[in-house]
Amino acid sequence: MRNKLVVVTGGAGFIGSHIAWELVKDNDIVVIDNLQTGKEENVPAGVKLVKADIRDYGAIVDLVMQADYVFHEAAQVSVVESIKDPLLTEDVNVVGTLNILKALLEGHGKLVFASSAAIYGDNSHLPLVETEKPRPLSPYGVTKATAEEYLRVFHELYGLPVVALRYFNVFGPRQSANQYAGVISIFINRALKNEPLIIFGDGRQTRDFIYVKDVVKANILVAESRRANGRVFNVATGKQTSILELAQKVVEITGANSPITFDKPRPGDIKHSLADIREIRKLGFEPEWSLEDGLKKTVEWYAVKREG
Repeated sequence: MRNKLVVVTGGAGFIGSHIAWELVKDNDIVVIDNLQTGKEENVPAGVKLVKADIRDYGAIVDLVMQADYVFHEAAQVSVVESIKDPLLTEDVNVVGTLNILKALLEGHGKLVFASSAAIYGDNSHLPLVETEKPRPLSPYGVTKATAEEYLRVFHELYGLPVVALRYFNVFGPRQSANQYAGVISIFINRALKNEPLIIFGDGRQTRDFIYVKDVVKANILVAESRRANGRVFNVATGKQTSILELAQKVVEITGANSPITFDKPRPGDIKHSLADIREIRKLGFEPEWSLEDGLKKTVEWYAVKREG
């Protein structure tokens, strides 16, 4: 992808900033972010940052309608917060997405939408294929499934080029380490302080972890592929890791003295998750980063950040 106008919503956040950094060398990048969770320091130097909320159509329409590509990463992503405030989650994740779709109809660009494996719920038909019926366990999952349906309708009704990517458990540098963040960032942050790594449940629950650089690669791949238009793809590695095994790896890589402790399961959490990635592989996608290599890079980033 070269010499394109690329808009990244949520581009001051975790995944969005990695997309912006990857594309900034050859393209004109605009980041839209309200900075509620994103950080201005994540935005590449020289990139235009528009401090706006995707729920404000008037604030984003001109930018979106001019874009060649929109990578839509802005969202309320916390399952726990979605349970506390489902109306806010609906407003950001569904109404915000509708605003972007509507604005794209005024222009010529393509949308790559960050969906989630949360739409599958606690489905025992592993590995999960894209044709499985959505059965989300949280308002967050419901909003992602709803947004996907809007993408399908806008593609079929208006011919809008759209792709939805169902991210599984993404991790890497710049991920928040707050209490609602991904388990890896929380574990690393606590391990670097020799604090206990708390597992909610028995630790035997499994996830399909994917390093953020591979997620960026998947985004660019589907953006450039006409065969991807109107479709949904899992973005993962197709490998399972238990939360207990993950905690042990983090302790080993950090050299921490952190004990591993257990607490009661959290509402809305699923037991097992594993992706079938055959469909995106047909487009040429192949994960390059192992869990261990991704963890090492992430630990290095957190360690440097702490020292700084």
